[in-house]
This record gives sequence, structure tokens and C-alpha cells, in this order.
Amino acid sequence: MGEVVVDIALENFLDRILMLENKLTAEKVRKHQMSALVDTGAVMLSLPQDIIEKLGLNQVRKVIVTYADERREERDVFAAGNEKIGDRPLVTEAISGPPLSEALIGQVILEELDMLVDCQNQTLLPRPESPVYPSLKMK
Repeated sequence: MGEVVVDIALENFLDRILMLENKLTAEKVRKHQMSALVDTGAVMLSLPQDIIEKLGLNQVRKVIVTYADERREERDVFAAGNEKIGDRPLVTEAISGPPLSEALIGQVILEELDMLVDCQNQTLLPRPESPVYPSLKMK
């Protein structure tokens, strides 16, 4: 078994809205494709600061993150970005990581996209109960 790394497509959500309102051409929507490590120990999506800047995402708040070595650090959270893994899109926030750092996909993304980590085949899969759309509980 090894690391699970998947391709993700990212774009600036506000750019997408402007395009849908015919205020921005499709070519002007800021986008980026990259690989990201699936990290079940992480909570949110983490993107390198240089990618956040390339996408033109807006800072919305700050959080304290705790790293695997127990260091704690204040980091910025940015919104809103579109993320797509396979055929499943999601509008989400992202914690900024250091420039050129590895992108991480955390538990919030996995839950919202209703995907399972298949370590044996090193991939993400939709849950068998929800092969087409995410199935989310509301009680």
C-alpha cells in the first residue's frame, strides 16, 4: 500500500459566476490542474500559496493548524474555489500552505464528495451506495 494521489481541477468560483452572467469570457476564468495527496488525517483542502495566488482566491478567515509533528501555526483560509475530482465537483474553501507545498485533500472534501479511499489501488472511489451523485445525510 502507498500514498493515494489524485488529479484535481481547480478554478476561481467567482470567475465562473461572472462567466455565467456574461461578464467574463470562459478563457478568463482562472484555472489550475494538479495532483493532490489524499490525507485522511487532514480536515480541509490545503493548497500551496502560489496556486491560491494564481487562482486569485480571496482570504476569508484564519485558522490554527496542527501539523503531524504537533507544531501549531496560524494559516489563512481562502474561498471560494471550485474543485473537481473525477466527475464530482465541489465549491470549497482552502487553507494556504507554503509556496510549492503539496496539495492535501482532507476529510471534509471526502465526506462532501462521498468518496472512499482505496489504498490497495491507490485511488478515490465513489461509495458503492452512491455511484452517480454524492449521498449526504440530513437529519
